[in-house]
Amino acid sequence: MTLSRRTILQGAGGLAFAAANFRIEALAQTQPAAQSTDKGSEAPPILFVHGNGDYDALWMTTLWRMESNGIARGRMMAINFTNPTARTDDTVEQANRSSTEEQRRELAAAIADLKRHTGAARVALVGNSRGGNSIRNVIKNGGGADVSHAVLCGTPNHGVFALDDLLGSEFNGRGPFLRGLNDGDSEVTPGTAFLTLRSDGMDKYAQPDGRFMGKPGVPTNVTFEGPELKGATNLVLGTIDHRETAYHPRAFREIYKFIAGREPARIAITPERSVRLGGLVTGAVDGVPTNRPVAGAVVEVHHVDRESGERRGDVVCRFTTGADGRWGPAEVDPTSPLEIVLTAPDAPITHFYRSPFPRSSDVVHLRAARPFMPADNDAGAVVIMSRPRGYFGLPRDTVLFDGQEPADVHSGVPTDATATLRLPASDVGRNVVAQFNEERIVARVWPASENRIAIAELTY
Repeated sequence: MTLSRRTILQGAGGLAFAAANFRIEALAQTQPAAQSTDKGSEAPPILFVHGNGDYDALWMTTLWRMESNGIARGRMMAINFTNPTARTDDTVEQANRSSTEEQRRELAAAIADLKRHTGAARVALVGNSRGGNSIRNVIKNGGGADVSHAVLCGTPNHGVFALDDLLGSEFNGRGPFLRGLNDGDSEVTPGTAFLTLRSDGMDKYAQPDGRFMGKPGVPTNVTFEGPELKGATNLVLGTIDHRETAYHPRAFREIYKFIAGREPARIAITPERSVRLGGLVTGAVDGVPTNRPVAGAVVEVHHVDRESGERRGDVVCRFTTGADGRWGPAEVDPTSPLEIVLTAPDAPITHFYRSPFPRSSDVVHLRAARPFMPADNDAGAVVIMSRPRGYFGLPRDTVLFDGQEPADVHSGVPTDATATLRLPASDVGRNVVAQFNEERIVARVWPASENRIAIAELTY
């Protein structure tokens, strides 16, 4: 299922442990999707694969959209790699980081788990950024017979750079890992249908200049076309950013259409009347993010006022995590914004402010805010605006934090997923509005003297 023609989509818009990390998403059964490799008119089961340093929760909105188009509850899964961050040198062991081979083994186990759960002969894989490396690796090196479709979203298939330095890096197009994947006249493995999705020049990891890797003016020898593959269907989605190549509604349309064989019936998320939330508490180890569970963390959920951010009524629920790091389920009002308070060992008390959840999810994962930094020393309060499923693009997006464009968000190619406000102690108790396009979150200001940080975490 390859196309030699490159299609450009116009418009603006938007990179026992393993088994415990494979979460089957809570997706309601509705009308089944068209085309199947396994059961009549059903689409193949789908396994979603996150990127470097990330976690399965980033696929939450994609899973909701899939559910809204009839993909069944038990036919989707998202992997949580134990150590999601790549090694500096793939051949050298590095604490709390993973090699390409370690990720290949974890992904192969997840594929086998999804096949066993569904009874399907083959599954579809969808990956963002480094997740696409793992997908290509598992298909080429022994798992191709298990995979019907491979969708690679913003994957640096020819490297973030292609240089004679750092040849051990997984992201070096001249290194042995990517040269091995790209060897031959075709860069895809026969028997699996491949789709690549990329940005039209706004992906920070597909840039010809090295300024995004700290070397301005140095050629990377990589182009905007770097994520494309010879032999694949290659689509350009417009001026979306690195993560939006996977998590943007426009990306969802192409993912669904490629796997299901038809246009989705809807792009919008269909709301549920009853919403139950849960997830995993994870943390960083020596500054490196991991997806290992954190035990002994306390999670509180509050309904808050849409305009003031103040709590409404009593605490909805309170959980203390066990060895598996899980919290929930919590039954919440799908029309109410939330404050989720995480008190985890050796970390700041983190107040997450979130938009209303239209659907249930068991991947509302929580990582405590980063520790206070020297730049925070004179601040009476710290408030962070975070966009996990994309970056802030100026002037592409409307980005306002406390009524102003954030000073720490750069214009041009979107590179920043967070913005930080450092406020005087006299501001404690007031609210701060975080506005990203049509999503608006109101957060309260908490005192840094009590080891507290507030995060306005965007969903879209």
